[in-house]
Amino acid sequence: MAKSIDSKVLFITTSPRTPEKMIPEIDLLSKNFEGKKWNTETQIAFMELLRNENFFNGSGNNDPAFSARDRINRAPKALGFILLEPTIKLTESGKTLISAKRKEEVFLRQLLKFQIPSPYHTPSEKAADFYVKPYLEILRLIYTLGILKFDELMIFGLQLTDYREFDNIVKKIEKFRIDREKTSKKYREFKYYAQMNELQEIYSSELAKGETSTRESNIATAKKFLQTKASNMHDYADACIRYLRATGLVSISHIGRSLSILTEKKKDVEFILNNISREPVFIDDKAKYLDYLGNSELPKLLTDNKDSLLQKIKEENPTEQIQESVTIHELKEKLDDLIITKREKLIQSQIAEIKDYKKYDDIQTTFTQIEENDIYDPSLILEWNVWRGMTMLDGGNIKANLKFDDFGNPMSTAQGNMADIVCDYETFGLTVEVTMASGQKQYEMEGEPVSRHLAKFKKETGKEAYCLFVAPTINESCIAHFYGLHNLNISYYGGKSVIVPLPLNVFKKMLEDSFKASYIPNPEQVKSFFEYSRTVASTSHSEQEWYNKVVEKALNWLA
Repeated sequence: MAKSIDSKVLFITTSPRTPEKMIPEIDLLSKNFEGKKWNTETQIAFMELLRNENFFNGSGNNDPAFSARDRINRAPKALGFILLEPTIKLTESGKTLISAKRKEEVFLRQLLKFQIPSPYHTPSEKAADFYVKPYLEILRLIYTLGILKFDELMIFGLQLTDYREFDNIVKKIEKFRIDREKTSKKYREFKYYAQMNELQEIYSSELAKGETSTRESNIATAKKFLQTKASNMHDYADACIRYLRATGLVSISHIGRSLSILTEKKKDVEFILNNISREPVFIDDKAKYLDYLGNSELPKLLTDNKDSLLQKIKEENPTEQIQESVTIHELKEKLDDLIITKREKLIQSQIAEIKDYKKYDDIQTTFTQIEENDIYDPSLILEWNVWRGMTMLDGGNIKANLKFDDFGNPMSTAQGNMADIVCDYETFGLTVEVTMASGQKQYEMEGEPVSRHLAKFKKETGKEAYCLFVAPTINESCIAHFYGLHNLNISYYGGKSVIVPLPLNVFKKMLEDSFKASYIPNPEQVKSFFEYSRTVASTSHSEQEWYNKVVEKALNWLA
């Protein structure tokens, strides 16, 4: 059954927020429910299984069937990784996504095929006149302009509902850039009025008729209506960037909030823009569309050409010897191995610089930018920067479980089946969890998974282990929860759990102390800090007393 789209701007899949997170979920669905009907019964059963998986963050308790549909019926289905009719079945593209060493090319093919209209997505009478492959045209927009800012994508790029309007959208962005240079207004104000003007034009018919109620709010004022549409545009632009980022073709400047084509991928993008049709296909033929969408070898890319693959392999390793009889599949495997090896070398080079304190100023500056909300995707950058901080802080083997791109840059946050960062100090271990969440949401999202990840780490390593929890601010519910776990012997969590929550400003002070010290802090000082927390928790009369003492200790952890 086709989804009716009412949107007047580009419709972009937004669930899951990070594309890599769908991989373990469609794998779980396929292994347990393949061949069964996708109905309320299987949806509830799927959520019951999912809640027990380490990679799942959330509850799904309120309406498990809805939660299941929200996870599977959106991106996994829309991008052709799984079929839900007549029964549940992974497509060839879905199988390839699960098994591939590097997922970038798999995501790229599917994003290039996503189109509106299609047998899956039919615009309603209220919607824009859609005739577009959204990701293909946004990729073209980035290539054409050289650099595309987040706000430009949000305000103008999302108006590319018909590829034949491409040149008009480019002109709008160029005018926006000129007007920005001419204005005396601060950028925030300038951007706000530019977006409101565009929204008033996009939704002129609704505003004229007084049709200003939204699903999100019962307050039917024009101002509230436009604010809601602006918020939706932000979410679509954010999702578009995250999904394009997963292709490995696009670089993002987290400080400048801008997109560009990676220099090393320019030829790949040029091939795509010159060879892949901009016209939606099989709009009224569902069977042909699904065959096309699920085909893991379509559309053809530059990397499907043997000569191109040989050239890329030579660029990665000029001394590589290739036999004449080698297949394209074998060449792709060889290229993947070379790229993975290069990435690991780049990361190791970064680690060496960090351990020598060469990145101290950059690390502290990045934390300040996160605190001032002056950076794109703060959750990812916080996780990456805490990893850099832990690497610099002391000895030990510090591993980030976030995903790095081929050039050693942070690409997406850690999947939910493990701690964000794991630290091996030989005789003991440490997990580090990081979040931008605040308030009660912090406890709801992080409370249980943090202790579960620590328990998993203890079981896998067989070592004494602790956990450090870092966030811009620490919610009282988390303080109470982690205090309680210090004193509760829960076998499910591997006994008592020493989890210490610290606000970001305190963690920054610990880095400063390490930088200023006349020696390199050693693992025993790390262990001493967590053992202090254990001791204080056993003698404190309340969670607040324990927390205050631990924070005070952290502020002078090398004394």
